[in-house]
Formats: sequence, structure tokens, C-alpha cells
Amino acid sequence: MLIFRQLVDPPSSTYTYLLADSRTGAAVIIDPVFEQMRRDMALISELGLRLQYVLETHAHADHVTGAWMLKRQSGCQIAVARSSGAHGADRGLSHGDKIEFGTRHLLVRATPGHTDGCVTYVLDDESMAFTGDCLLIRGSGRTDFQQGDPRRMYRSVHTQIFSLPQACLLYPAHDYRGLTVTSVREERRFNPRLGGEISEEDFVGYMKNLALPHPRQIDVAVPANLVCGRPDDENLDLAAPDWAPLVYTFAGIWEIQPQSLEEVADTVQIIDVREPAEFDGPLGRIDAARPIPLGELARRAEEIDRSRPVVTVCRAGGRSAQAVAILQKAGFADIANLAGGMLRWRADGHPVIGGGD
Repeated sequence: MLIFRQLVDPPSSTYTYLLADSRTGAAVIIDPVFEQMRRDMALISELGLRLQYVLETHAHADHVTGAWMLKRQSGCQIAVARSSGAHGADRGLSHGDKIEFGTRHLLVRATPGHTDGCVTYVLDDESMAFTGDCLLIRGSGRTDFQQGDPRRMYRSVHTQIFSLPQACLLYPAHDYRGLTVTSVREERRFNPRLGGEISEEDFVGYMKNLALPHPRQIDVAVPANLVCGRPDDENLDLAAPDWAPLVYTFAGIWEIQPQSLEEVADTVQIIDVREPAEFDGPLGRIDAARPIPLGELARRAEEIDRSRPVVTVCRAGGRSAQAVAILQKAGFADIANLAGGMLRWRADGHPVIGGGD
């Protein structure tokens, strides 16, 4: 029996897939996200699985892979396409390779077009395939950066994915509308870019006129993913703090979600690093938050109690992330950034003092 879980990273709309052989507990994980490493390891542990491989469908441009962190935590191997240009993997994959986990296996199909190193993983019985950014649900990946080539993508989809059994379920690396799965039959019939009577020339013309902005994380994600997510500081402390549920980010700081902060607000110090006009402005402020503008934080750090955890807050999370770095440099240990800042706090319906409706 196959154990299968589809996981999501909401900020990047990335799907991560965990597959395991129930007989042996051997598992593989496809396209993990750095910030979700602890979540993924917790699930693997709870299910009593043994992670054998981290598999990448390609070098992503919109998030940093959790491959290196998962290898460090579990002792698994990292496998990526040889043609991806990535370094630090334990195994380079080519078209036709078999990835075994217990009594099950995945077959590698090269599906370049989004990048040179894109692959699709097909389960042994061809009941499901993991298409990365090559074929999306009623769409396709981009072809306007990272060696993108619409002609190669069209041929990859038609020769390597549409050639699978009609009932084969297809799982992409992303979806931005909340859709989770499709099938070969559906995409061959309904995909507006690649299905029906769409020709290669039709597809090339469509893709060349998309005019999309570059992914926001591309300058960070691509270099990191070309070394399998290995951070500059290899001595990262992976022990999670116990004073609140926190998420560790690739930027090297801990983040706390608004709901979690509300639950522990009485036990932490909330430092609002916005300017005075913002603190008293339309977004309001969190009850018990103490205002110390970012520009004054370094010289006023000694005003903060080092014996109690600290949560930094700003409008959207950027300045407060910088505040975390300042306080870390000043020797503070138990410190986290409020994810999304006051914008997220208000949007999620948490109480504020002052501010507009």
C-alpha cells in the first residue's frame, strides 16, 4: 500500500509530496520548502517513516528547497536532474532512472522547457505523476527565464506526460487557485495552452506574449537551490524554541504567526519598531506593544528585558525582521518576528488598540 500526502506552502503556493511504502516505511519527498522542514519532519516521524530521498523536479525560482536541511535531519539522500546544474546532490538523475523506496519506485522522465533540468516523476504503476512546473492544472510553467524554451516544453508535455495512461493523476508543483490534482485525460482535453487542437506554434505564440513579472524570490531562490538549499551558515541551530510555535525562515530568523502571538501575548515582550506616527496611525497597535522605532533600537536595546522572549512588529514584517537581526547581534536569544506585521494581524481579525475601521 502506498502512503501519500500532499502538503502546501501557502506563501509560495508550492506543493510538496510525501510518498512511502507502507510495508517498509521507506519514503521519498518531492519539492520540499525550506521554511516547512520542521513540519515535514514532524509528519515523517508521526507516520513512523524513514526518509530515503529528497527529490527535486527542478531548481525552483519562487522558494528555497528544504533538501539540505532534511538531509541533515534525517540522513537521506538528495537527488536532482544532472542537467539542472545543481551541486551538492548525492545522486544525479537522467531520463529513465528508477528511484526505489521499499517495494515501490518512481521512474524519471526528462521534461525540459521551464528549465533545462525539469523532470517528471512517474509512479511504478503509472497511476500518478509529479510534473513540477512543466504541466500545471489547466496551465503550464513559464518559459521566459532559466533556460526556458516553449518548444521544448510543448514536446515534453506531449511526448512524456500526455503519453501516460488517460486515468493517470497529475500533481503539479504549484497551483494558485487552490486546485490540487488533475489527470492526463482532463489536461489533454481542457488545458487551454496545451490541450485539444493547440499546435506547437500556437503554444509558442501564447508563451511569448505572457509578459509576466519575474518571481519575487528569484534572486535568493535560484542560487540557493543550485546548492540544494545549503545555507551559508552550516552550523544552524535546528532546535526549535519552546516558548511559542515558531517557523524558522531561510533568512535566519524565527517567525511567529498572529494566532500564536495572541495566545502567548501575556508571556512575551512585543516591540513595535514602526515610527511614532504609524504606531498611533490607522493600522492601530497590539495591546501591550512597546514602541521603539527601528532607528533607535540598537542604542535602546538595553531597555528590553533579556529574560523574557521578544516579538518584533512592524507594518508588513520587513523592518521587524531587521529588528530581529539587530537584537540578535545585541545578544538576545529568544526573539521572533511577527509574520506579515500589523497588516496580517488586522486581516486575520486579531484585536487592536486605536486605528481606523
